[in-house]
Amino acid sequence: MKHFLLTWLGTAVALLITAKIVPGFIIKSFVAALVAAVVIGLANAFIRPILSFFAFPITLLTFGLFTLVINALTLWLASALTPRDFFEIQGFIPALLGSIVLAIVSSIINYFLRAVE
Repeated sequence: MKHFLLTWLGTAVALLITAKIVPGFIIKSFVAALVAAVVIGLANAFIRPILSFFAFPITLLTFGLFTLVINALTLWLASALTPRDFFEIQGFIPALLGSIVLAIVSSIINYFLRAVE
């Protein structure tokens, strides 16, 4: 349970940092980041595997680079499912850049959180 809460908080902080770096990637507050982290987690759990399955041939042809597009689409969909008062991504390019920055920042934060445990 402690690991889950730390990962959730780490993802929320990573979302706030990503919003500061990527234009068009908007998070209103820390509570909004917590809600967005839950929605992104659910989208990654349920929708991303389906997209990955159907996009496997093109992912294979692009040597895995199409995974970046799948991540961006999943993130963009999560922003569409979250109320605009909390979390908004204004287009595909901010979603693509945001997914790359979010992956890097989340990895760094989770690395330090694992050291704390």
